[in-house]
Amino acid sequence: MKKVLITGKTSYIGRSFKAYIERNYPNEFQVDSISVRGEKWRRYDFSKYDVVLQLAGKAHADVKNVSKQEQQEYYVINKDLAKEVAIKYKRERHGFSQFIYFSSIIVYGTGENKITANTKPNPDNFYGDSKIQAEHALMELVSENFQILIIRPPMVYGPGSRGNFQTLVKLALKLPFFPKINNSRSMIYVDNLSEFIRRLVLSKSKTNRYFPQNLNYVNTSNLVKQIRAEENKKTLLVIGFNGLLKLLLNKNTALSRYLDKAFGTLVYDKSLSETTKIKLEDYQNTDFYKSVGKSVKNIF
Repeated sequence: MKKVLITGKTSYIGRSFKAYIERNYPNEFQVDSISVRGEKWRRYDFSKYDVVLQLAGKAHADVKNVSKQEQQEYYVINKDLAKEVAIKYKRERHGFSQFIYFSSIIVYGTGENKITANTKPNPDNFYGDSKIQAEHALMELVSENFQILIIRPPMVYGPGSRGNFQTLVKLALKLPFFPKINNSRSMIYVDNLSEFIRRLVLSKSKTNRYFPQNLNYVNTSNLVKQIRAEENKKTLLVIGFNGLLKLLLNKNTALSRYLDKAFGTLVYDKSLSETTKIKLEDYQNTDFYKSVGKSVKNIF
């Protein structure tokens, strides 16, 4: 039985992974969760775990309305704390072990549309910078038995998810008309992500960066249409907005940044999303339509 420790007890991905394993593979994995707030975690015994999932972190906010002091907290939590947890785990654990750190697609900044193996990280705000600095700090700890696995997921969605997906659902359900936009986004349903993590553990994957995503890219207009269909609402997609949106997206304003998240194109090349042992199709337990249905019905 593989023993996994989640650091970040209230994290959405952590809670979802634990529930996924307990629901589907209770005899193969033991998954425990702890909080790493305060000092109590420093006395917790990490030695018995094959894997640590570092999911404690400070999530992104409106980067234009964050004080310098709060910006520094991103580095303290996303980088410094992650390295402290990894050092403790490496010191206490003997034998092959995996430390899995959740970074983000945000490390590439907002200037990219398609991310390939040759695309270099270029964060354009403190949140993305704190994540890439954490990656670099953790890589210093790699040894033969201590593997650092960095996951850079795109937008993660699922039942009870918050953030941008929740905002889009609320907006979609209010709008019978919606622009017909020609864009593509990489996304991943949380159970598909959980299956990807499970396979990383079972295959004893080693130090590298990983880019899981759904099998197919998502078009925002089609996503909105599917969200409304789950609530038995019809949607009229209106053409003629691409030119206006392109103009707005080129402006460095709060509106342009919001529109870019919704209507811009941002995808991982699909070749990035599999390994020699894990193919893209292997972790697609839930297809797009079912995943949207499950997410919308449990969003509120």
